[in-house]
Amino acid sequence: MNGLVLNLLLAFAWAAMTADFSFMSLATGAVLGFFALWISSPLTGIDDLYFKRFRRSVYLALFFLWELLMSSIKVAWDVIRPVPQNKPALIEVPLTVKGDFEILLLTNLISLTPGTLSVDVSEDRETLLVHAMFGDDADDLIADIKNGFERLIMGVFEK
Repeated sequence: MNGLVLNLLLAFAWAAMTADFSFMSLATGAVLGFFALWISSPLTGIDDLYFKRFRRSVYLALFFLWELLMSSIKVAWDVIRPVPQNKPALIEVPLTVKGDFEILLLTNLISLTPGTLSVDVSEDRETLLVHAMFGDDADDLIADIKNGFERLIMGVFEK
């Protein structure tokens, strides 16, 4: 059985045993269920892929929060400066991710980060058009996206 399904079942079992279906009770059940599955993985036969994906998902979320903080500071600093230093540009980013959900996640993470906006995905799904507030160095922005968000998304969804 899938590790995520088992973890959700354990979370609901915890909520049922405590007779409390609040968010905190379900979250507590999910955390306890995760550790129970992790400890019993040699006995249950749950593969390490579930735990790797979970760890990589947490790292992706933390990386996004860091990028969100840093880009917010950069945009705010540029807005309060007497003479703004931004150089907006449209940049074509070649895509390595191919799945619908992966592309959707990448475009949303880019759009949620201040200073960047996903504009369009090409019909052949090979390039992503990104509007960047600080687009003076296109190669640097492409490298940041490919080595940051795209690499981490590929790590979460690898099989």
